[in-house]
Amino acid sequence: MAETYSYKVRDKGGKVVSGTLVADNEALVLQRLREQGLTPLEVSKQKKGMNIELTPKKVKLKELSVFSRQFATMVNSGLPILRGLAILSEQTSNAELARILTIVRTDVEQGASLSQALGKHPKAFNDLFVSMVKSGETGGSLDDTLIRLAEMLENEVKLRGKIKSAMTYPIAVVALVVLIMSAMLLFVVPQFKSIYDSLGGSLPLPTRVLLAMSEAFKGYWYIVLGGSFAFRFFFKRWKKTPKGREAVDAAKLRVPIFGTLFHKTALARFSATFSMLLRSGVPILQALEIVSETVNNKIISKAVIDVQSSVREGESMARPLMRHKVFPPMVVQMIAVGEETGQVDIMLEKVASFYNQEVEAAVDALTSLIEPLLIAVIGGAVGAAVVALYMPMFNIIKMIQ
Repeated sequence: MAETYSYKVRDKGGKVVSGTLVADNEALVLQRLREQGLTPLEVSKQKKGMNIELTPKKVKLKELSVFSRQFATMVNSGLPILRGLAILSEQTSNAELARILTIVRTDVEQGASLSQALGKHPKAFNDLFVSMVKSGETGGSLDDTLIRLAEMLENEVKLRGKIKSAMTYPIAVVALVVLIMSAMLLFVVPQFKSIYDSLGGSLPLPTRVLLAMSEAFKGYWYIVLGGSFAFRFFFKRWKKTPKGREAVDAAKLRVPIFGTLFHKTALARFSATFSMLLRSGVPILQALEIVSETVNNKIISKAVIDVQSSVREGESMARPLMRHKVFPPMVVQMIAVGEETGQVDIMLEKVASFYNQEVEAAVDALTSLIEPLLIAVIGGAVGAAVVALYMPMFNIIKMIQ
């Protein structure tokens, strides 16, 4: 069983360096350190203790894409896989990825294939990544496969960045509106209430509603805050259930303004992933299964599973796709032409390229559309509160006179 060892070594420049390695025994640690041109000074087994992390470590897509591209370069240049994994585990800035690569290297050293070793770490390397690596190993084109993986991951990072850029502004503005309204209800409105009470007289309905809201928020703000956190907690738990995930994904596709963007993003991801798997030589049934798990939308995932069942029974892909409204006619027709010509992967690549361009255009359009809409929302919310506060002023002036 692999253990973690602490070590102190002297590098080629004479500098003393400390670190950790995962290996089966101390001899393997010493061997690896010497292979790297280091002079071991001290090696000891790391003591086990309580290691509680408040936030779990993650391997980001950007780091995986960099790893894939660098690993592809090393493999293409004839560097042994074990040596490449050792170098990459040392130079990566992500401690979790370094730890995983060290374990992967140990497993490969003990006779496991690279895909088998990567498959033991599903949180870092998903089924798509492992299947691609396996097809590259089988076909003797691991470097080309890793390059395609790097390109796919880079496109995914770019796509997510565009979605985040479109969502960040409205979320920030909504948060700002909530803060402004909360401050008004807690501090501003009560000051006006004391003035109204001292002068007497009846208040307009909007003003009475605003004052009631202020009283409720001031007296029960902790319930509002606690309820918000409780709602978020239970919503996240419900979202992780199959029914919850399906309901949320269906709502995403129907939501005004952003629904089209989510739909096009999901179609771009589906087409790009499916195309790359087929081009890498992954069997179509296995490719469909992987796509259904990695497309990140339960509605499209269910449609892909239905297609997989039909293909297993000897039917084409285009016919079952037509039964699902989530796939536009253009996508279905492109896949049908690809099946007729034997170029499904090329057609899917063109579909992915088309929808990536559509996502870019949608993000640009949303960015220009959302700004005036949100300004109107802010102005309307704050303006309504101000009007409600100042409506009684006319009566107050008359009462003073």
